[in-house]
Amino acid sequence: QVQLVESGGGLVQPGGSLRLSCAASGFTLDYYGIGWFRQAPGKEREGISCISPTGSNTYYADFVKGRFTISRDNAKNTVYLQINDLKPEDTAVYYCAADLRLADAVQAMCEMRYERDYWGQGTQVTVSS
Repeated sequence: QVQLVESGGGLVQPGGSLRLSCAASGFTLDYYGIGWFRQAPGKEREGISCISPTGSNTYYADFVKGRFTISRDNAKNTVYLQINDLKPEDTAVYYCAADLRLADAVQAMCEMRYERDYWGQGTQVTVSS
């Protein structure tokens, strides 16, 4: 079964950190660009960060402001998103997506509206004191 599974979300206090994981099964991520997206209640989904198949190219949305770091371990078929200094406005469901067509065009992969190949089911991140 081909799927992406996110994990690592939870309830965290402001200023805390989380590391989200996006694990693939049923296919290899070696040739896919991977993006992290989030959607807060009542808001549109937004691209956070995207990484090329080898990890050589990365993109971060402006609002990340150095708090987020994307990385990947193709041997483990997993991509990560490290989030530091969490803020209440980071509360959202976080999704990862895999894409072949724009695998190396990381900014476009994050910003453009189009149908990506695979999506995970999401992991909830709640930042609250």
